[in-house]
Amino acid sequence: MTYTYCKKVIDNTTYKSQDQKDEMQVKLDVFLLNDRITQDQYTDLVELLTAKVITA
Repeated sequence: MTYTYCKKVIDNTTYKSQDQKDEMQVKLDVFLLNDRITQDQYTDLVELLTAKVITA
């Protein structure tokens, strides 16, 4: 469930700064550390987040 929500948030968010992307990265880290998502899901979400372009 957490994975699905994170994926939707990343897909639907227009990141306007690196700080916004960093905040999402921290959330993903916390979800992984608390076993809310698996390592494979974490990797998938980080790749998705990394691919998002910052728009001004």
